[in-house]
Amino acid sequence: MTQEYKVKGVIIAAGMGNRLNPLTNELPKCMLAFGDKTLLQHQLQAYHDNDITEISLIRGFMKEKIDYPNLTFYENPDYHENNILCSLMCAEEAINQHVVVSYSDILFESVVISRLLQSDHDISIVVDIDFRGNYVGRRDHPINEAESVIFDANNYVVEVGKIMTSKKDVHGEFIGMMKLSPRGAEIFKNHFHTARQLFDGKPFKRAAEFRKAYLTDMIQYMVDMGVRIHCVIIERGWREIDTVEDYEKALQELED
Repeated sequence: MTQEYKVKGVIIAAGMGNRLNPLTNELPKCMLAFGDKTLLQHQLQAYHDNDITEISLIRGFMKEKIDYPNLTFYENPDYHENNILCSLMCAEEAINQHVVVSYSDILFESVVISRLLQSDHDISIVVDIDFRGNYVGRRDHPINEAESVIFDANNYVVEVGKIMTSKKDVHGEFIGMMKLSPRGAEIFKNHFHTARQLFDGKPFKRAAEFRKAYLTDMIQYMVDMGVRIHCVIIERGWREIDTVEDYEKALQELED
């Protein structure tokens, strides 16, 4: 597809992936093989299918193992100590213009990015409302560990994170993908720096301390500050690779 404006990509790939041990003892999880491609190559293909070729990647654990051409690399030297939010901000200079941000441990179809690119909101996140099937028989990563999103009738985020939901809530699962407009990028960065000043070394939303915060903690903080964050609704088309069980199941589906 051809965009009216240029879109960049940022992939967060600094984590150690401990829940995938021993597969990730000496390999970042985005470098695990799926068929004839690595997980990261599958992601890059989905980006390229949507004309997103300017892609930055944040490395940390076993960073020398991630060395594909035509990527801009940013380093997270503190990957042992921090979490996804602070890892993302290691690539702060790349968070401008129109940008899609994704976790590195998700397999997704090209159409997921295509749907996200159709959103004209300043900040949009991808939410799967047909996520429950992904947890059938998933012992090592049960459904109560999902990053749930409760949203209102206009598809704006009300609450997000590893939260309890009720049957009355309209909700889905945050898949680990977000799009920012140029204005949205500035809103995101401004709120990050404000929050860091206020909460550095202190608890932040559901994180024990700010440096351990997830992206969903920042999303919740912005929502609480009155920022409207839109949900792009999907039904399947993606899979998280968080545990050995997830990996083996995804491999089996690929072979089928």
